[in-house]
Amino acid sequence: MQGKIIAFSAPSGAGKTTIVHRMLERIPELSFSISACTRDRRGRSEANGKDYYFISVQEFQEKIRQDAFVEWEEVYEGAFYGTLKSEIERIWESGKHAVLDVDVKGGLSIKEFYKDRALAIFVKPPSLEVLEHRLRARATDSASSISSRLYKANFELTFEDRFDEVVVNDDLDEATAQAEKLVRDFITAESAIL
Repeated sequence: MQGKIIAFSAPSGAGKTTIVHRMLERIPELSFSISACTRDRRGRSEANGKDYYFISVQEFQEKIRQDAFVEWEEVYEGAFYGTLKSEIERIWESGKHAVLDVDVKGGLSIKEFYKDRALAIFVKPPSLEVLEHRLRARATDSASSISSRLYKANFELTFEDRFDEVVVNDDLDEATAQAEKLVRDFITAESAIL
């Protein structure tokens, strides 16, 4: 089996992480690609090596110099996120396909790097108003952070047509079912590069 990559991208609060977790529960051939980041952990629920590889800005910048990332981005000032090449190889060596939960630029970079081995899925909120409500309801961000995320989301929505597929998350169960069909079809199809 040749490993493939499924990259889920979305504006913050659109529901991509929930959809990714559901894909991992439903499709045993998938394994979550853990991103590296420089931000602090959110509460006690996040664990190093499970949710993210939490590293310092200096360590992250050294890995950039070593060309250790497939993609990386300074998502917010001083907050770097990236996908390590070694993480994708680890998943493929285990005989699974990699699933990524990445920002919009990251998703496009993954597609560009892996071409036909990657499926880039954009998870879209039904509207910016719904997105704002979701961000406020999760109560993890300050008012200024929510404002910044909404501003960025408006920009990120302009990239949806560059993704292979778009899933509108108006109803989580329907969005999950649509994403599951897309993923299953992709991992069972013969790749054009084989």
